[in-house]
Amino acid sequence: MISEQFACTMRRMGRVAAIAVLGFSLLAAGCTGDDASPTDADGRTGREVAIYLVRDGKMAPVRRIVRNPALDPVYPTLRMLFEGPTEDERGSGYETAVSDPDPADGTSGTSGQEGGLSVAGGTATLEWERALDDLALAQIVHTLTQFPTIDRVVVHGDDDGRPVSRKAFEEEAPQILIESPLDGDIVRSPIRLRGTANVFEATVSIEVRDGTGTVVLEAFTTATSGTGTRGTFDTELVLPGANGTMTIVAFESSAKDGKPLHVTEVQVTVEL
Repeated sequence: MISEQFACTMRRMGRVAAIAVLGFSLLAAGCTGDDASPTDADGRTGREVAIYLVRDGKMAPVRRIVRNPALDPVYPTLRMLFEGPTEDERGSGYETAVSDPDPADGTSGTSGQEGGLSVAGGTATLEWERALDDLALAQIVHTLTQFPTIDRVVVHGDDDGRPVSRKAFEEEAPQILIESPLDGDIVRSPIRLRGTANVFEATVSIEVRDGTGTVVLEAFTTATSGTGTRGTFDTELVLPGANGTMTIVAFESSAKDGKPLHVTEVQVTVEL
């Protein structure tokens, strides 16, 4: 359960964030999960966002819904990051390096932060009690910079409080990072596949497999850069007549023998 101290902190953060983003316009649809139905686990509609958790030691985004789409999503999204993975997500191997808001050992986690969040001039400033490790900082930075109003993040309490962007966390990112769609999304053909990659010659190989594991589509796309430099990719996967559970598999084909490297998978439901 979230501690009362944390709840008070989040209320303070909410007031600061509300002032900071008062003039912000609503984000354009499609920030994440362009093809997904915007409903939460209880069937309520809202705005789709992502929080960046950890899987296999690297960042991995998962879907969240901001239930009131009339509100700027930055503050509630950060709050959901602090809450960490759900029980089902933990069962699927998702973790978090961001401190628990109510740590059992009595040490200060996010419940010790003061001042909250402010956003101005493309920079989000987050007050934190102590230094964060690189993976936790990467989660926060990637979660906040999904929004076009934020390019960089300053965490006060981090080692030097420098503004940092996603480029600072190449070691914490998988070679291929799928940002849309995400696990559990409901999509329709053509599926818009977006993300980033740092692979040989910028070539991302793609397979779509049905519920039996049969490959129903083979494709590839090219990122804006590769071979040591992370680039973005954005492509459409056409699955005429396909429906049901599908797994999208993105990987780098080995230049030596064609074997798949740096495999990333998301499981979606395709509706006609």
